Amino acid sequence: MATFGYGRVSTKDQTTENQRLEIEAAGYKLDYFFADTLSGKTSASQRPQFMELLKKIREGETLVVSKLDRIGRDAQDVGATIKTLKKFGIKVIVLQLGTLDLASPAGKMMLTMLSAVAEMERDLLIERTHAGLTRAKAEGKTLGRTPKTTADQREEIKAKYAKGESVSALARDNKISRATVLNIVGKEAALIT
Repeated sequence: MATFGYGRVSTKDQTTENQRLEIEAAGYKLDYFFADTLSGKTSASQRPQFMELLKKIREGETLVVSKLDRIGRDAQDVGATIKTLKKFGIKVIVLQLGTLDLASPAGKMMLTMLSAVAEMERDLLIERTHAGLTRAKAEGKTLGRTPKTTADQREEIKAKYAKGESVSALARDNKISRATVLNIVGKEAALIT
């Protein structure tokens, strides 16, 4: 019987390698390892690599993940995923929970509680992020990417465009994209060029 591992990270800057190593360090020899790079808000059924794993895994085989939030978006999604896997005779091991049988009444209760806590932590993180952004805006900090042009350049581009210079020429002269020029001169320019 094969042992499958699954990992998930939120951004391309992160790697699932630590999750794979954690599973192997716990004594599991992985025959297959699947990993997704996408938001934790994405349900299990919308995770491409998780769906590939489900196509390959068979009754009696084992799925190992490092943490509970790797296999679902929220308590309801995690519960549904575990229930589906159990229905097909797939053993699910969550390293974070030790050897707890997730199909037992105690396991189901623990699963529900931990899923709810993980969901709350994610919600609190989002709340803190929004509060930080609001505070930064109130302090006058500029958020987002650094503009490719100065205020003077933008005024010059608008003036030259108004005199009939083409978007392509303005982009070339200022070493910026046509899209940037169109953003500067306004939406009505997109209809003209």
